[in-house]
Formats: sequence, structure tokens, C-alpha cells
Amino acid sequence: MRLRLLALFLTSLANAEPILDRYCAGCHNEKLKTAGLSIAAVDFHQDSAAAEKIIRRLRARQMPPPGLPRPDEATYQSLVTALEASVDKAALANPNPGRTDTFRRLNRNEYQNAIRDLLAIDVDVTPLLPADEASHGFDNITVGDLSPTLLERYLNAARKISRLAIGAPIKAPNGDTFTLPPDLTQEDHFDALPLGTRGGTSLRYTFPLDADYEIVLRLARDRNEHVEGLTEAHEVEILIDGERVQRFTVKPPKSGEDHHAVDLHLKLRTAVKAGPHQIAAAFVKKPTALLETERQPYPAHFNMDRHPRVQPAVYSVSVNGPYEARGPGDTPSRRKIFVCTTQDNKCAERIFSNLARRAYRRPVDASDLRAPMKFYTAARATAPFEEGIEMGLRAILVSPEFLFRVERDPDKLAAGAAYRVSDLELASRLSFFLWSSIPDEELLAAAESKTLHNAAVLDKQVRRMMRDPRSRALVNHFASQWLYLRNISSTLPDMRLFADFDDNLRQSFRKETELFVESILRDDRSILDLLRADYTFLNERLAKHYGIPNIYGSRFRRVQLDADSKRGGLLRQGSLLLVTSYPTRTSPVIRGKWVLDNLLGIPPPPPPPNIPALKDKAAIGKNLSMRERLAEHRANPACAGCHQLMDPIGFVFENYDAVGRWREREDSLPIDTAGALPDGTKFQSVADLQKALLQRPELLASTFTEKLLTFALGRGVEFYDEPAVRAITRKASTDDYRFSSFILGVVSSQPFQMRRSK
Repeated sequence: MRLRLLALFLTSLANAEPILDRYCAGCHNEKLKTAGLSIAAVDFHQDSAAAEKIIRRLRARQMPPPGLPRPDEATYQSLVTALEASVDKAALANPNPGRTDTFRRLNRNEYQNAIRDLLAIDVDVTPLLPADEASHGFDNITVGDLSPTLLERYLNAARKISRLAIGAPIKAPNGDTFTLPPDLTQEDHFDALPLGTRGGTSLRYTFPLDADYEIVLRLARDRNEHVEGLTEAHEVEILIDGERVQRFTVKPPKSGEDHHAVDLHLKLRTAVKAGPHQIAAAFVKKPTALLETERQPYPAHFNMDRHPRVQPAVYSVSVNGPYEARGPGDTPSRRKIFVCTTQDNKCAERIFSNLARRAYRRPVDASDLRAPMKFYTAARATAPFEEGIEMGLRAILVSPEFLFRVERDPDKLAAGAAYRVSDLELASRLSFFLWSSIPDEELLAAAESKTLHNAAVLDKQVRRMMRDPRSRALVNHFASQWLYLRNISSTLPDMRLFADFDDNLRQSFRKETELFVESILRDDRSILDLLRADYTFLNERLAKHYGIPNIYGSRFRRVQLDADSKRGGLLRQGSLLLVTSYPTRTSPVIRGKWVLDNLLGIPPPPPPPNIPALKDKAAIGKNLSMRERLAEHRANPACAGCHQLMDPIGFVFENYDAVGRWREREDSLPIDTAGALPDGTKFQSVADLQKALLQRPELLASTFTEKLLTFALGRGVEFYDEPAVRAITRKASTDDYRFSSFILGVVSSQPFQMRRSK
């Protein structure tokens, strides 16, 4: 009752101002202007930018700082409600949906997915195009320019992709080599390979023509070029689409024999139909090769010095060819391209019209066909029909209409005016948000009929697209960047300190989190389950690392966790704990910053220049705990401000070492995990931190909305977007914060459906 009365009292902003004067003006006045802010100078009706900064700090209970007089919780909630209502009212009267760039280039992931959906061909464009720079946490933000060097890369990519899609004749055989990670342990079965095998690899490869191809295996060697682990005969087999095509025997060399020749016979030449196929290579598993735990304490076996391989391992797989080509074959890409067979100019126009419509994400006219038809006609002067189509396809793949997402302001629009984007632009926004790719036929047709803006039609399309497997892009591209999963591949723990760490564990960390997030997405669960879930996904390797018994085999499966488990939810997953550590130790600073930035939405300011690094124990000359070492670091006034926010949160994770293993002590010293949030809430464990975060779910929900909206818009969320963020969060709260409610909220929001003119 008291809270309800107080909310009514503070509905008027004028009634909120005495509360601000009492608790905030002591520091934020015209004389002191702490952090450059004076409460008296802020007009909450007009200065939305300053108002949003204040609201964010108050919402997180970050101000006033702990130790100073603070309002009670009811006053906090009502004060924030009043300030938000004032800003939201002003935003309603003067809408500002923000403005994305008129030309925004597809990033590398979007380009690869667009090629997949346009031409039904999977091409790894990583070696063809450079990585995209991240901004605001995502790599689909700063992708506006197209330098001459980058244009050349796109021309080369278009040349390779068009030839592969068409099945163009190849003048001379060539090859592709796929090398396995050097720290990959291959002593046990891999999930993608047949039962009864161990080690090896499985890869998707598109063969350009019906022809003969040579598949070559090379085994891992030590620094003396001797095959590692080869102490007895082993059998290794090559499979295509799950069928064995050849089995080889590898034997250790006899005395005086050349070690280099041991694996030279591991190659075969076989006929393969054009198109995508699965190539696999694996060893036949020997029952007698089971490792004895007492003699082999580490599951990792990949380094000749510290934990050498017990058995031989595959180093690389090469595919060479084509030889004796017999034609382009019948491939998914050719069926996608050749929608007619008359092989005349009219057929060419039909082919290019069909491809350009999908590639450009809009209806096309004669002007759009001029460039591909020009290249087609030039090629047809000396070459057959299909080569002409290939040249025209290249023109489409390097067209700005394909490489860029273009949103043009309507004519005769006032400067800075808010307007609704067209149905076609909305379709592109939607498909690149949910699929990181181009619209499919159904979505494009809805946009062309100008019905996509209809709320019922849009809702139907969103739900359909969420059910489509392509929506896994929200895991692979959105969640993997939000949760730093992309950093896992470049994280290298110190081998001397963490001898049990290998690429198998690295991959397992990432897959656990991806499967976990996908389960929230597919089951349309509450995003609060990201923290409170009592299940995870494990295979034997990861379960052993976590100390969870009775999980066997390489297959990942959903595992229900005990009530007293040290796992469950994102905060206890190895992926998070690994990417927030240094190679030699944990980092309460990075872990605390991760929580502030990714869960609470109050990232600390960047560190000032020339901040000294944390001293190691050798430099200090005594055995201090991490808490004690950071206390000395905070003694530097330049460090104290930020570290007082980050460190108290990060300490709670200290029971987990730099590779996510549970520990009770650090270098014989007991671990003190006591910590606190910026609002003063104290906790002793990750479970306590989790409960504290869940007591105010609107913080996680608001941060999740901001991250999702940033990814969806391809720009940073600004102060004028915050009313939309609040509207999405409030509506989601009435649906138990289900994943779909955030997706639908973003798609229905003003920033997503509208744009401000230049």
C-alpha cells in the first residue's frame, strides 16, 4: 500500500525533484558538478540524454554510492518510474527512431549466409574476406566502407563462388587442405564420426564437377618428423557420406626405414559426384588402447613434451582434383540457378531476374539486368551459354545492391523527420536480424504485397522464421558475441599450469553454451533461465572436467543437475570462466566487468592510460591471495574508482580457476569469495549473486533488450532508444520474459520499424 501511494505521489515529476535534491544534489550541484553533472541543470522534460544517464544509475541502485544516505527500495522504484514516465512522454510527443547508415555492407557472416541461401552452396569465406571490426560488441555495426583492396577481395570471392555454383570447367587440378588444431587430442571417439572409430575429422566439402578426386591424409609428427604415437600397427579409414571408401594400415617403420614414408600411402583416388559431400577420416578404435587412469592422469594427449600422444593422429586432409572431369553434374546450386533450359537470351534474362530479385531483396526491372546481361553477352561471343551465365552471376555478386543493405529516405521529406521504412526494407531488417541472411521467398512475397507491416502478418512471419533452423544465427552470431564465445578459439591457457587443457575442452566449452542458449530459444523459455537453469549440456570430456560422474561418450546430452551442483546457468559455465581469465590466472576484474556490462548494463568507464599491471607474486615477494593483490592495486587512486565496482563482483567467481575447474584453495591459501553489487547487496557465492540478480529481473531484461536491439539495428543503442527498450522490457515482463517476447518486441518497436531522415 505504501509503495502504491508513493508511486501516485511521484507521478508528477515536480514531486520527484525533492527526492533528487535530498539524495543527489549534495554531490551533483552547480559548485561540485561531480562526474560533470548538476541535478539543478537537468531539464528532465527536454534533456533526455542527461536524464537517461541518471535513470540508468538509479535503476541499478548505483547512486548514491553505498555508505551515503540512500532512499529505501519503494522510493527508488517510484522515483525511477516518475523519471522514466517524464522521458517517455517527451519521446512520444517527439519520436526519434534513430538512423542507420544508408549503405551498410554485409559483414562476412551475412555474406556467407546470403550465398548459402541464394545459391544453395556452403562456402567458407573466411580465407576470402577479412574479419569485420567489432563495435558496441557486434561485428555488424561498422561495415560501411568498401576500399579498393576490399573490393578486390569481393571480386575474387565472386569469381570462386560463381565457378563453383555453375560447375565451370577447371583448366588444371588444384587442391584444398584442411589442417586440424595442433592441440586436438584424438585418443577417443568424436561425435560426428562412426561408432568404433577414434580421432580424425569430418568436414563438408563441395566438389565442383563429376570427376575423380584424390583424398590425401597426413599424420601428426613431432619435431623430428616422426609420426607421434606410432608404436604398433593402426588402421585408418576414409569415408564419404558415411560410407567407407578405403581402409589403410599404418605401421611403425622398421630399423633403418625412412620415417617420412610412413603415411605416404594414405591417399586414394575415387569418383565423386559434383555437389556437397561429407568427407571423414578416422582410426579404427582398438579395445586394447583404453587408457589406464593411474598411468595416464590427463585426458589431453597432443604435445610431445608434456603429454605426448599415445596413438597416431590425423594432421590434415587434402582434396585434390578434379581429374577426368565428366561434367558439372546435377547439384543443388545448378538447380537453383538454371530455372530454364532454352539457353537463349530470354532464358538468361529470366535466370538473372530470378537471382537478382533474391540477391537485391526487392523486385527488379530492366535497369537491374543491364550489368549481368552485358557480361553475359560479352562472354557469349566466344563461350557457351553456361559461361555467359557465370559471368552475369559474378556481376550480381559484386553489385552494391547485393553487397550493401540500402535504405534511402523518401523524396520531399523534412530534415530529421521520422518515417516508417518500406515493407521491403522491413523484410531485410527482419531476415538479417533473425537469420543473418537474405529474405526467403515467403518473406519477400509478403513485402512485395505490402502487407508485411500488418501486425498479424508480421507476427506470423516472425514466429515462422524463429522455427526455421536458420534462426540459429541468433546463437551463432548474436549470443556468441554477447557472451564472448568467439574469444574462446583465441584463448590459450598456460600449458605448464593447465596441462589438461586441449582443443577438445575448448570446443566443449563453446558447444555447452551454444546448446544451452539454443534450448532457451527453441523452447521459448524465460531469459531468466539463462541464470537459474538447473540443467546443462555435457559430454564425457566436459563432465570429467566439471567433476560430474556417470556421463560417458562424446555425444552431448542434456543433463539435469543436482540441487547442490556447482554448475548450472551461464555464471558457472566453462566458456564464460575461460574468456574472463588470463592465461596464467583468474581475473576478478574481467569477470566483474563482464557482469556489469553484459547482465547489469552499467559498464565501467575505460581505464585511464598507463595503468600499471597487477604485480605477480614473484614481484611482490610473498604469497598473497588474489583479493590481497587487488587490494594493493586499488590503493592507486587512478584505479580505485572502477575497481571498487568490478572487483567485489569478480571475487565471487574465485572458486573457479582460469579454466573453470572448481577449487577450494589458491596456492594453499583459502579463497574468500565475499562480494557485493553496486547497490550494496552482499553475497558469498555465485548462487547468492544469481539470487541477487534475479531479485531485480528488469536489469537483466533491459540489458538483454539493449544487446538484442543493437544487433537488430546494426548500430549502437542511444539515449533516444531507451523509451523503446523500456516498452519492450515491460511487455516481456507480462509474459515471464520469454525469449519470443523480446524478439517480437524488438521487431514491433519504433527504432526497428522506423527511421529518421538525414
